[in-house]
Amino acid sequence: MRLFDPHIHMTSRTTYDYEAMRAAGVRAVVEPAFWLGQPRTSTASFLDYFDSLLGWEPFRAAQYGIAHHCTIALNPKEANDPRCTPVLAELPRYLVKDRVVAVGEIGYDSMTPAEDTALAAQLQLAADHGLPALVHTPHRDKAAGLRRTLDAVRDSALVPERVLLDHLNETTVKEAKDSGCWLGFSVYPDTKMDEERMVAVLRAYGPEQVLINSAADWGRSDPLKTRKVADLMLAEGFTEDDVDRVLWRNPVAFYGLSGRLDLDVAATDATHEGNTILRGAPKETAPAGQE
Repeated sequence: MRLFDPHIHMTSRTTYDYEAMRAAGVRAVVEPAFWLGQPRTSTASFLDYFDSLLGWEPFRAAQYGIAHHCTIALNPKEANDPRCTPVLAELPRYLVKDRVVAVGEIGYDSMTPAEDTALAAQLQLAADHGLPALVHTPHRDKAAGLRRTLDAVRDSALVPERVLLDHLNETTVKEAKDSGCWLGFSVYPDTKMDEERMVAVLRAYGPEQVLINSAADWGRSDPLKTRKVADLMLAEGFTEDDVDRVLWRNPVAFYGLSGRLDLDVAATDATHEGNTILRGAPKETAPAGQE
């Protein structure tokens, strides 16, 4: 079984997670730029973070045979902070990078005028750079948030077929599907969707243009949720081809719209800019008492 997690925040995860994901069948991930859990205080902190998504994280992922790509954006939550909005002017130099496969996460958090402005600007950047867009629908008041999102997409230069609406659930899936956009679902231990609800949505609406992700981050989350959804799909009568379509071919098709998706994992150097994921010498070669 081959799995593609199209939305996971590996910056928040350990190398143990990469190892477990590889064993579960995960062969590719996309890591969207997001809020780190506390406010950034300057544009420079964004730039260091973007650089890590383009350098350190692909290096870590490659150690476990996982292809890593990212999306770059000013996220909705921090679009409300005037200390952060100047990063919009810096985005174009990152959006031309080879491993950037979309503009994202963009969208709404609290549905403020500042978020309207940032969303419109970044949808335009996606159109200007020939990239699709990964759109975060809000966790609160989801139906109103989806409609506001769809209004912004309709007013933009980006066609719906190049937009992925993420964090959908049963209350928003029909309207999102009718819009012509791609459909994204985050499966979590306690919040968002769970495996059983996800399988029920697939049974009701079909697998077309559906992407399932773990959205695993620094909160209580599970980077193996894609595999758990796949296992339940098979147990509930879906075919192996259905699983491959939803959990591999669909994310490949969507992010392939960027023209930059490269799923071959090349051998890496032992270090990235002089740094390694190892700490200390391996036990089998360390001098006695120095493990």
